[in-house]
Amino acid sequence: MQSTMQDGPLTITSILRHGAAIHADSEVVTFDGRDTQRTLFGGVAERAARLAAALQRLGLKPGDRIGTLCWNTREHLEAYLAIPCMGAVLHTLNLRLFPDQLAYIIQHAGDRVILAEASLLPLLKPLVPRLKSVERIIVIGDGDMSGFENALAYEDLLDAETGNFDWPELDERSASSMCYTTGTTGNPKGVVYSHRSTYLHSMAICMASVFGVGSTDRILLIVPMFHANAWGLPYSGWLAGSDLLLPGRHLQAEPLCRLIEKERPTFSAAVPTILNDLCQYAGSHASDLSSFRTVAAGGAAVPPHLIRDFQDRFGVRIIQAWGMTETSPLGAVAQPPRDCPPEEEMIWRSKTGRVAPGVELRIVDGEREVPWDGLSIGEIEVRGPWVTGSYYREAAPERFHAGWLRTGDVGTIDSRGYIQISDRAKDIIKSGGEWISSVELENKLMSHPDVAEASVIGIPDERWDERPLACLVLKAGSRVTVDELRAFLSDKVARWWIPERWSFLLEIPKTSVGKFDKKALRARNLEGTLTIAISEGGAAGPSQD
Repeated sequence: MQSTMQDGPLTITSILRHGAAIHADSEVVTFDGRDTQRTLFGGVAERAARLAAALQRLGLKPGDRIGTLCWNTREHLEAYLAIPCMGAVLHTLNLRLFPDQLAYIIQHAGDRVILAEASLLPLLKPLVPRLKSVERIIVIGDGDMSGFENALAYEDLLDAETGNFDWPELDERSASSMCYTTGTTGNPKGVVYSHRSTYLHSMAICMASVFGVGSTDRILLIVPMFHANAWGLPYSGWLAGSDLLLPGRHLQAEPLCRLIEKERPTFSAAVPTILNDLCQYAGSHASDLSSFRTVAAGGAAVPPHLIRDFQDRFGVRIIQAWGMTETSPLGAVAQPPRDCPPEEEMIWRSKTGRVAPGVELRIVDGEREVPWDGLSIGEIEVRGPWVTGSYYREAAPERFHAGWLRTGDVGTIDSRGYIQISDRAKDIIKSGGEWISSVELENKLMSHPDVAEASVIGIPDERWDERPLACLVLKAGSRVTVDELRAFLSDKVARWWIPERWSFLLEIPKTSVGKFDKKALRARNLEGTLTIAISEGGAAGPSQD
């Protein structure tokens, strides 16, 4: 039987038009650290049209890549809307990358123009001689533009246009935006999102079984807009008519708490390191976080104690979400099952997540798919309409397996579709022929009242091949000893999991997206620059447990 349903394209232009027409009075609020600037959706849509007209007047055409070097601001949101809807490709530049990596992704993508905030020009200036593809720098805000040939002021460009831009009809499978991974080996890899994938991803985020984003929400965008499209929240929030609260560069706990108390957000998303800082500051300063209905945490495993602390101290519901740049990034969300009694909800929220609608997932051990029994361990592979099938201008066949994306995460899945990640494939520790989960050790260590941060890496061992090295940041004033920490772990993990080697740091190095940088810790260990304390207990292998 042939369907006669209409077949309109699923494009970001459709999202733009819907939000501008139906939710014209929803707010976009930008925070400068002290004051807020307010613009309604209708006004943002009009400014996005001016930006598109200005870019077209500069000669930008469909398929051209346009970079953005910006924090979470209204102007960045305008670029999110204008660039894809004019047919060009939005390339969000991760401002926390090393200079060589930043120059590499600009050149690899072939960005013709970069929209940069004035405060970030010092990051860009040393790279200019290497950016052969870049023809113009468009500067947002006031700053020193010396050294930038053909630099243009953002507001001057917008002021010269009328805002009556004729948005083109686009193929839903055409590229809308691109992000580069922050991989720990080799150069970052480009992931190109289509209009269709972004539209479907945005709708999924609005589902009650995912985040349930709606028109009564006020979304605080803590997750950077330069990382995986801010987890899709700018587009889903615009589609749903949620107010969007943009903190700019002010992602520290103190200004965030002030913004939360002033604007009363109902939903947010952030990495665990930022949430941990927020929890500590809010607790010591009696900050009011009660406006939140839910905060999604992702990017790294969320320690269960952090979920409990937010619930018990502030009445805030934290749920884990799992994904990656390659999955747009939604892959799974740890919403409890419908028959979950209240006293067990924390158990389910502490899991990695439940497979999201629209995503297919399997666990593979070599070439063998293992059952969904919550016990069988293997690498997680995914596919779906917003999961990438290849990297931009790079084959990387090792990352794809018979039409599935190999995630590099190792774990289990149960009969209800709940994932529990044990570790990254490159981070799991093999000691005496048995596996030790660095993630589980980290979570147990961070549940100790004196431990602020913990990252565990595997290091060579003559007898056991590998043993865990625990790298810790202690809370101010702590006097806890290695023996006390080993005793604390004794009834929480297998005896042979307990580390003999410990390193106490002022700060654990972090990646550009706020994850613990284990590659940097491994390098420091190889260089001999980590001060390591060795306990007297000695190593115990799995056969001795």
